[in-house]
Amino acid sequence: MATKHRRYLMYIAQNYSYAILRPLQKVILEQQGEVRWFLEGDEVDGKFLANDEIRLATIDEVNAWQPDAVFVPGNVVPDFIPGVKIGVFHGFNSGKLNRRGREDHFEIRGCFDMYCTQGPQTTAPFLELEKQHGFFKVKETGWPMLDPLFNALEVNPYVDVNDTRPTVLMCSTFSRNLTCAPLLYEQIKRMSQSGKWRWLVQFHPKMSPEIVDMYKALQGDHLTFVETDNVIPLLQAADVMLCDTSSVLLMFLLQRKPVVTFRNQAPMPHLMDLDDKEKVEDALEIALSRPEALMTAIEEYCQFIHPYQDGYSSERVLAAANELIDQGLGGLKRKPMNLVRKFKMRKKLGYWKLGRF
Repeated sequence: MATKHRRYLMYIAQNYSYAILRPLQKVILEQQGEVRWFLEGDEVDGKFLANDEIRLATIDEVNAWQPDAVFVPGNVVPDFIPGVKIGVFHGFNSGKLNRRGREDHFEIRGCFDMYCTQGPQTTAPFLELEKQHGFFKVKETGWPMLDPLFNALEVNPYVDVNDTRPTVLMCSTFSRNLTCAPLLYEQIKRMSQSGKWRWLVQFHPKMSPEIVDMYKALQGDHLTFVETDNVIPLLQAADVMLCDTSSVLLMFLLQRKPVVTFRNQAPMPHLMDLDDKEKVEDALEIALSRPEALMTAIEEYCQFIHPYQDGYSSERVLAAANELIDQGLGGLKRKPMNLVRKFKMRKKLGYWKLGRF
């Protein structure tokens, strides 16, 4: 299962995917493998690439480079590029339902040869899907993005050592049906202006520009609006989170820190969920006191969704990919044709050359 001289493509379509795959890139380079990046679409910005990270600008360049494996923190990847396709997920299962009324986290789109799952919560359902479909494998590895979460930063840009107030991190998803941002705006405005707590605000990159501008206007001595491709320093800097149904709240919980949610789609004992916006401040006060029953529920849930707290999930993902490369795909069924999806992908990427099917 050697990594040396093998080629690994990081295939991304969102800015937050950089932080998901960079811990994996670090391990690959340490083991003398090669890494390239391919950026799909208009929602990912090449300005976030580091100076020493190499981008392949076209599908022709990808095909010429001939990757051995392709890592994807998203839902789809084109079939017309080489390499085994490894799904590493763009977040945890937060219970979001798609247009068909199914949990989007477990939607099988016929693109991947392997899914690297994060913990028992997702492994068991994916193993059942593996039996059902037969054209992919499943390996529980933990999530690469979390490796840095378990290692404190020497200098965190969001920590002010001279400010001893509790820090509240507000995050929100972009979906109009799920986002708490417009509903809680007046409460956030009032609480932030009081100066009782220090506020950090970060939204999903697809959040409505109008809502983003509203919150940017609140910036001052007590509130900072953050736009970043790496949320981990934010998670480490805060004492409590205010959120909705965004999957980022699960990453926050893994630090054994409490989360207050507003109209969460799947409220459970590890969350303090509300449907009355006038109770948000009181709930944050209680959460900051870390009540025993809440913290016990958080610990149990953390063991369920991501038991790996050793910072070595990237090594496990890479080992699983190398094993698949070594074994090949001969034992797997042929993927479904998915002609409509393939056509859409070719149209999106402007690639019409005949090739892999």
